[in-house]
Amino acid sequence: QVQLVESGGGSVQTGGSLKVSCVVSGDRLRFSWYCMGWFRQAPGQEREGVAQIDGDGSIKYAGSVNGRFTISKDNAKRTLYLQMNSLKPEDTAMYYCAAYGGRLCPASGIDFGYWGQGTQVTVSS
Repeated sequence: QVQLVESGGGSVQTGGSLKVSCVVSGDRLRFSWYCMGWFRQAPGQEREGVAQIDGDGSIKYAGSVNGRFTISKDNAKRTLYLQMNSLKPEDTAMYYCAAYGGRLCPASGIDFGYWGQGTQVTVSS
């Protein structure tokens, strides 16, 4: 059974940094090969994609975080990371790690089949 477990969330002030991690377990998911992504959802808002990395290493970011956030992964540790710098109050949300059962990331987050429980990030002004 595939499991995704996020950690590293917390509370910071505007301009601060956080790094969240997602450890993936389960033999069914070839971590190094599959598309992985970070999503977030703030109270009362729809879930939005933040960053994604294809199995071939291609990366895409949401416009709102481009230049501030960095997605990366360590295949040996089966861990996905999201480094968040220059944080803003509008970055406050529950952050979720997700995996897609294919090499190239889909256009919609709905197609990601595996999700973690989330880690809370709160940015105060």
